[in-house]
Amino acid sequence: MTDRQTAERRPKKALKRGWTTGACATAAATAAYQALITGDFPDPVTITLPKGEEPAFALKRAELEGEHATASIIKDAGDDPDVTHGAEIVVTVALGKKGEGIRFHAGPGVGRVTRPGLALAVGEPAINPGPRAMMEGVIKDLARRHGRSPDVAITVSVPGGEQLAKRTMNGRLGIEGGLSILGTTGVVIPYSCASWIHSIHRGIDVARAGGHHHVAAATGATSEAAVRELTGLPEVALIDMGDFVGGLLKYLRKHPVERLTLAGGFGKMAKLAQGHVDLHSSRSRVDMKALADMLGSLGAPPAAVATARKANTAAEVLGIAEQHGLALGDLVARQARETALATLAGDTAVEVAVFDREGGLVGHAL
Repeated sequence: MTDRQTAERRPKKALKRGWTTGACATAAATAAYQALITGDFPDPVTITLPKGEEPAFALKRAELEGEHATASIIKDAGDDPDVTHGAEIVVTVALGKKGEGIRFHAGPGVGRVTRPGLALAVGEPAINPGPRAMMEGVIKDLARRHGRSPDVAITVSVPGGEQLAKRTMNGRLGIEGGLSILGTTGVVIPYSCASWIHSIHRGIDVARAGGHHHVAAATGATSEAAVRELTGLPEVALIDMGDFVGGLLKYLRKHPVERLTLAGGFGKMAKLAQGHVDLHSSRSRVDMKALADMLGSLGAPPAAVATARKANTAAEVLGIAEQHGLALGDLVARQARETALATLAGDTAVEVAVFDREGGLVGHAL
């Protein structure tokens, strides 16, 4: 659940890994169920993650009352700019009747699924399959070891989660009322932006399930607003891809739509035109010489090409092109489209729209 603004400020140091909300919920569920069985909360509580790691978690809350037990963990996302870092992940486990099995419920701060297309059915609490499997595993293991039947209700809550969810893409995905409990491996890799890429994939799933054959993916808020006006698409068909064009295109290769519109600022789209599919400034840069050569291919005077080669930003080169009435934006859009089509390697029709900083259309290719 990486926040866009903090994701741009990666520190230059060795980075500490963290734990997902799913891992924290699993640890809390383990402690609560063990307390129901034995009367004691393990603190710290150790769990085994899918890849064999065995982290230990200190308990923030430990409450036992009759057939209910509640435990909580303060999430440590390490050095990742995760909006849920420091959040309290609260799990209440209640004993059920024999044969009821393991049931999951959303407490305050955890969302519910309201649109088809996700891995969970509409109406289900937004506790993803990975965390569910981890919690089911520890409940069944403890029940077996203590000669019990694994019949429990597990309620996951995150105090303040509804407000935190406003900083994620949950609303667009049709998850309302709070956060999602995420995590496949249980581990947060700093600045991997795994939750962002996960949201891109789920956004495509939701759009497809809703019958939308045309989706638009934008690099930022300005280009998204502009492409929404250009295409008239509803919010559910808009994907906030950030810098992750490659993650979007590779997923669409296996889960295609009929038509894709890519939208972004001139600098980002110039990178795509030059073959880059990760547009973050730390992983790709605009080749100013190549951009100046593109300007020259459009008939720019030699002096203008020489000035473009010394430019500090792509926007400066665009300004030079505009001064000479040259459609550099359209050329960038066409070449960006070729990169996208080569990466997709499918039948999806691709449109590219290039915008300036004010949202004005400066390049277009169909």
